[in-house]
Formats: sequence, structure tokens, C-alpha cells
Amino acid sequence: MREIVFDTETTGLDPKTGDRMVEIGCIEMVNLVPTGATFHAYFNPERDMPAGAEAVHGLSAAFLADKPLFRELADELLAFVADAPLVAHNAGFDFGFLNNELALCERDPICTSRMVDTVALAKRRHPGAKLSLDALCTRYGIDRSHRVKHGALLDAELLAQVYVELKGGRQIGLELAATRHVEIVTEVTEIIAVRQSSGPRREPRPHAASAEELERHRKFVAELENPLWG
Repeated sequence: MREIVFDTETTGLDPKTGDRMVEIGCIEMVNLVPTGATFHAYFNPERDMPAGAEAVHGLSAAFLADKPLFRELADELLAFVADAPLVAHNAGFDFGFLNNELALCERDPICTSRMVDTVALAKRRHPGAKLSLDALCTRYGIDRSHRVKHGALLDAELLAQVYVELKGGRQIGLELAATRHVEIVTEVTEIIAVRQSSGPRREPRPHAASAEELERHRKFVAELENPLWG
């Protein structure tokens, strides 16, 4: 199954008030394994960069001034994601900005039925625990030491590792091993059954002690000195 794990950086928190997307990073995964294919781009938001937002991701208006507009790369981005499910952390936020940009360049929105929210997955798996990307990386032992500021592609790479853990992580391999174990046991059982059915039939031998053997045992026990049960 092909899925796209993605993250965005923006000028603020709400596209309805004029905030814009300034960066997107996408990681392609097939059957929960990164393929190495990525899509990453910076965008000129055609507006200023608030100091609070710049403090989070480090992207200044000067840095973004010569970057392409979203509409210039929209077709390339849509071709990359194609019809795959889109995985994001607090996915409603990222979908809101992505679909706002698509609307501004008169493209159809991406249906939210394709949305996979890792916050919702984490909430079901770890109720009451911290659900930030940093907290989940700590929980799963994922190295984020190189993450000084937020970055869309870097955060998507970290999220891809978190997503694998939320979907079962190492347990996926254990399930495969368990399946193989069942196959091996079945094969051995079938071999034993064949061997048992192919040889000559023997009558079962009696295993109960005879009267003579019981009498010898009684005399032996009677001659024991200071037995534990006496």
C-alpha cells in the first residue's frame, strides 16, 4: 500500500486569516517502508513572515522571496501524492493549509477521506500521554538530535518513523515470525503423521504392573529403614 507522510510550515495558524504555507515535505512509503522518494519545496507566501512563526521554523521573508509560488509547483506536488492516503501529525491543520493553497490556484481540494491523523492514532494507543511529535519520538527511541528547528521534510522523516511504530513497529516483524513458526510446526506435524501412517501397525503394549511386580515392590518398601513417609 502506497502512503505519503507529509508536513508543512506556515506563516501562522489559520489560512482563513491570510496565513500561507511556506514549505512542504513529503515522504513516500510502500507497505510502511520508505522508498526514498520525496517531494520538498519552499514557497514564496507573498506576504510578511511574523516573528513568532519565524522563531519556530527559521524561514524568513528574505529567504523565501526568490522561492516559487505554490501555483508554480502545484501540478508537480499533486502528481507526487497521486491518490495515496496522506499521513500527517494533527492532519486537519496541514490539510487546511494544503487545500487553501489549492483553492487559491483554482485546483480541486484533496478529500479529507484520504487523511490519516497520527495524533488520533497516538491518542487511541497511548491515552492520556503526551502526543507531540517530540514526545512520540522520545517514547519510541527515535533520534531527533539533529532537529534544531521545525522543518517540513525533517519532520516528515521523523513522523514516518513514528507512524511505523503506531502501526505496530517491530511487532510487524514478530507477526511474520509467528506466522513462519506456525508454518514450520504444521510441516513437522504433517511429516510425523506421514511417517506414522506409512509403517507397520503395532498393537499397544500394556504398561500396568503385574501382581508379581506389585508384591516385590511391597516387600522392598517394607524393608526400608526410617522412610520419609513413615
